[in-house]
Amino acid sequence: MDDAGGAGGADGAGGPDERGGRAGRFWSTRRIPAALTALVVLGAAGLLLYDVAAVRAGRPAMYWRRELAGQLAQQPLDQTWVLVAAAVAMALGLWLLVLALTPGLRGVLPMRRDSTRVRAGLDRQAAALALRDRAMEVSGVQTARVKVSRSRAKVRADSHFRALDDVRDDLDVALGTGIRELGLAKPPTLTVHVRRPVKKG
Repeated sequence: MDDAGGAGGADGAGGPDERGGRAGRFWSTRRIPAALTALVVLGAAGLLLYDVAAVRAGRPAMYWRRELAGQLAQQPLDQTWVLVAAAVAMALGLWLLVLALTPGLRGVLPMRRDSTRVRAGLDRQAAALALRDRAMEVSGVQTARVKVSRSRAKVRADSHFRALDDVRDDLDVALGTGIRELGLAKPPTLTVHVRRPVKKG
């Protein structure tokens, strides 16, 4: 038998806080992709500019540029390797755009801002652990598993005694209070599932 119930806050990313202003998501700096991209672009641009300057000064172009120009003039654009290279370059460009336009740090939940000078976040695993401890304090709960995302907190509990509806109601109250006490800017929606433990043998 499996009972489900729900309670909790609204869904969505950070919104305005009455006292401390907007509590939006944290943005990842993504230093490694940015540094690698900058080094590759800088090296390629420097090499190309050096070769162009050398040609303007009366020297022959570098072998790689003459060879590349000759290959591109001879090879049709519908060949497999050309299409694969173009697809890889497009995928890399789209990936870099996604990294640049999305916040990242999905594992950090923004907390309410009591001051415009301070921003705080709570790790999702820490939030799940705190809610699991709350669930284990409810009478009748034998085991509890909690998964917290940006918009939802899913709780699965095994109850070895008491009526499942009573245990579920107590979990709704205890975990609803626990979510409010986490101090999140947008409390996740709570979903609770309670069942009898599976007997082995």
